[in-house]
Amino acid sequence: MDFATIIGLIGGIILITVAITSGSDAMLFVSIPSMMIVIGGTIAATLIKFPLKQCFNSVKVAVNAFQHERTHPHELIRIANDMANIARKNGVIALDGYEVHDRFFKRAAQMVADGYKPEFVEQALREDMEQTQERHEVGQRMFRAIGESAPAFGMIGTLVGLIQMLNTLDDPANIGPAMAVALLTTLYGALIANLIALPIADNLEFRSQQERINHMVIISSIAAIQQGQNPRLMDELLEAYLPVREREAMQAEVSGRPAAGEKKDEE
Repeated sequence: MDFATIIGLIGGIILITVAITSGSDAMLFVSIPSMMIVIGGTIAATLIKFPLKQCFNSVKVAVNAFQHERTHPHELIRIANDMANIARKNGVIALDGYEVHDRFFKRAAQMVADGYKPEFVEQALREDMEQTQERHEVGQRMFRAIGESAPAFGMIGTLVGLIQMLNTLDDPANIGPAMAVALLTTLYGALIANLIALPIADNLEFRSQQERINHMVIISSIAAIQQGQNPRLMDELLEAYLPVREREAMQAEVSGRPAAGEKKDEE
């Protein structure tokens, strides 16, 4: 579970709610017509831009991304080292049923144990990686589209409220509600875009980049295992995917020496 995302989302909503209620009645900021314009318009525009199946898949991708913690590349390198030692001692068939929680790594290990050629394994894993990246990109585009549409419909609601207000200038009692619709739609659109949709899109983009790094670590390690490469040499190859400080820590762990350069900045 991604607690940082949950804390940020809930914390942002609570802070904004407290700021609103501390100076006035919270019901002043509730407008059903404004919600209908912004939320309804945003949903309609999103469904026009994306097929319904992709909308559901994008939501599913986002939920899965936030529910499951990413395996750190450092841990993947440890697993790869263990697999390399097993393969060198007992042959690649010994990797059959090797327990690993990462789905991508588990599939790769099974393909190696089944005796597939290295070229086929690499091609299959890269295809899997690209398809995963494509699904993530669709999710990012959908949430960015929501982030673009919500403020736009907020502006549309503002124009609607202003038109209503101008038509009721002779009746002061109707000016207030019309102005409320005009302003609240802009508020709703800004909140949906900047507190929910765009942050989720950026979060998905970051997670997609990190997952791509993980997949590249796995693909490189599987290729090294099939080539029968020495585990120590394989570690040096895979360390390229780690920041400088983590490389030094890993090297120190292998050699049994304390990590040097503690004051160096992480890349």
